Amino acid sequence: MCEINRIECGIPRIASRTFTFEDSRKDTQERLSVFIPEVVDAQYGTYVWPSAVVLAQYVWSRRLDLKEQTVLELGAGVSLPGVVAAKCGAKIILSDDANTLLWQHTCKRSFDANNLHEVLTLPLTWGDISAHLALLAPLHLILGSDVFYEPADFEDILVTVVFLLQKNPTAEFWMTYQERSADWTIEALLHKWKLTCVHVDLESFDANKCELAGSSLPGNHNIQMMLIRLCTDQEI
Repeated sequence: MCEINRIECGIPRIASRTFTFEDSRKDTQERLSVFIPEVVDAQYGTYVWPSAVVLAQYVWSRRLDLKEQTVLELGAGVSLPGVVAAKCGAKIILSDDANTLLWQHTCKRSFDANNLHEVLTLPLTWGDISAHLALLAPLHLILGSDVFYEPADFEDILVTVVFLLQKNPTAEFWMTYQERSADWTIEALLHKWKLTCVHVDLESFDANKCELAGSSLPGNHNIQMMLIRLCTDQEI
């Protein structure tokens, strides 16, 4: 369902999109609807990407593990996974580009649309261990959908993730990405930074579909789901 709201005073039009997540088990009727305002005809970052719906579906499938957990979303954009995590009881910190504050308004709009008014934001520059990052509260989980978009940024992203995982050794990085080129891979970088990953079969959380959560996404895009954590001493 998509409703266009025309905003005056030169502010772009906003399209409110509804995503409804349901439990496929027959013995329960749990469901969650969230509303994500998107800027019409905008640049990337202000609308929901295919990978975000898959990650949000996985977050929904793990909702019982999220209550009272502190979760950081990287490259939040309109923050569909972050909104779903917050509605499942997690304490959310949203992060995105430190060079612009526009994303903070984008995130706030998404959280306000879902009656979520307590959200922390953290400006980040990939690979830069800022004082704000160093002083960040303990984390249980890191989320990221399609943050591995520009190959030039891949290692800087992992530098940030490694720093956070070293501060929080029991935390995991849940991430989705859209396959755009067979040459774009992070496998060697994972090995370099002593990270291990588990590829999660989309069928295992009902995400092996062209249409998820009542939307037309992820479409025919090839989306991968991975869980990344620090290697143990035995794995190094």
